[in-house]
Amino acid sequence: MKRPLRVLFVGSEMWPYASAGGLSRVMSYLPKALLKQGVDVRVMMPKYGVIDDKKYKFKKVIEGLKVPSGKNLRGEGIICNVVSHQQPNGPITYFLENREYYELRANVYAYSDDHIRWGLLQRGVWEFLKAYDGWTPDVIHCHDWHTGLVANIFAQSYKNIEKLEHIKTVFTIHNLGYQAPYDHRFVSELETDYGKAEIPDLMDPSFAKLNSMRRGILYSDLITAVSPTYTKEILTPEYGEGLDSLLREVKQKIVGILNGLDYDDYDPLTDINLHQNYKKGEWVSRSQNKLFLQEKFSLIKDVDIPMFGISYRLTGQKGLDLIVEVIETIIEEFEAQLVVNGDGDADYKTFFLELSKKFPDRVGINLNFDEVLPRQIFAGTDFLLHPSKFEPCGIVQMEAMAYGCIPITREAGGLADTVVDEENGFTFKEFKSSSLLLTMARAAEVFKHREIINKIRASCMDQDFSWKVAAEKYLRNYKSLIGIK
Repeated sequence: MKRPLRVLFVGSEMWPYASAGGLSRVMSYLPKALLKQGVDVRVMMPKYGVIDDKKYKFKKVIEGLKVPSGKNLRGEGIICNVVSHQQPNGPITYFLENREYYELRANVYAYSDDHIRWGLLQRGVWEFLKAYDGWTPDVIHCHDWHTGLVANIFAQSYKNIEKLEHIKTVFTIHNLGYQAPYDHRFVSELETDYGKAEIPDLMDPSFAKLNSMRRGILYSDLITAVSPTYTKEILTPEYGEGLDSLLREVKQKIVGILNGLDYDDYDPLTDINLHQNYKKGEWVSRSQNKLFLQEKFSLIKDVDIPMFGISYRLTGQKGLDLIVEVIETIIEEFEAQLVVNGDGDADYKTFFLELSKKFPDRVGINLNFDEVLPRQIFAGTDFLLHPSKFEPCGIVQMEAMAYGCIPITREAGGLADTVVDEENGFTFKEFKSSSLLLTMARAAEVFKHREIINKIRASCMDQDFSWKVAAEKYLRNYKSLIGIK
């Protein structure tokens, strides 16, 4: 192949255009890293109402694209446009325009007709590629259940079209817990979609009952999951979310590739959000960020106090139940401090509010979305509490380590692949409050020994979880898939 390898990413969100979660960062950073590897990578996503036409100068690519609503390309069709935009040093991004399903919607998710919105995108990809003469990919890389039908639609309706028949499909599982626009855990056996029946019309009520995740796994040529450990975990009933049997059947086409971190963005030496910039070894400079946090939240100002941080969504998945059970003991026994930032479940928010009232000079909280505070927490606290029940990859522990904040994690999913006990963090195995308590106590004891804790802190900052590493692994798999060396 003399020309560059061509890859089209398809997903529901991409930073900076529309961002509702971590997927948007993957859809932005991984294509950029692949571009640096010489891949001609492009992206396709919906054009939501939240995307600012004035901010981005869109180019018309196709006007009046008719996307069939019916199976086997029948049905009246939904009229769409395709426009494009390219960020500096970023991929060309194609946007599927439709007023009713995308542009009149302020948000990315949580609409009653989401199944139609994602179905339109997935059929729209193939109709766009069929109609557009300017570029055809070798590989289509789909992300999570919102794009799980892409390979199935190809097999059903497009595989015999000459210009498309060579295309291979990759499907990445970011979180197996979300499989469809409904909760798959509460579906009767009679209504379970096993993925073998034809895809119905978009407007057919049965279309809403398809398990897109299952179909993505069944029909895609290659499956990836976002960390090697999570890839093994999802083969078990404990983590398989009802799909473990299917995943074991197709495990020969599953690969685990760890997500990455953009170190240009997460660099304590250049981060404008910090009170004091620093690099590895400049621990006195780093400690100024701790004093800044203590002053910001009216806590006791003392760099020798062990300070724990929480900066993520407050949910049970993140192990908050364990933290709730042990944090008072740690605060009292070690005169420790805690800084919390994150929205989430009301019960956890209430707990931390009450905790801050009980320990006003030990606990600081901000339970609202804040773009700046997480970085200040990474730079100012000594330890990140991250004892997840399950964690497909986890990005927060990587971000924290880049700033020399030592993660305290459970050995699950991507946490197990990135944190090594007493080397660049403190870890435990069993999901028990007693295990977390012992691990936090161990960390607080080690904190008293400045030389040891700084060695662990330096090891954190030495880690390389760059997107370059991930991109190289994806590129090898793309090439293997299409038969080139």
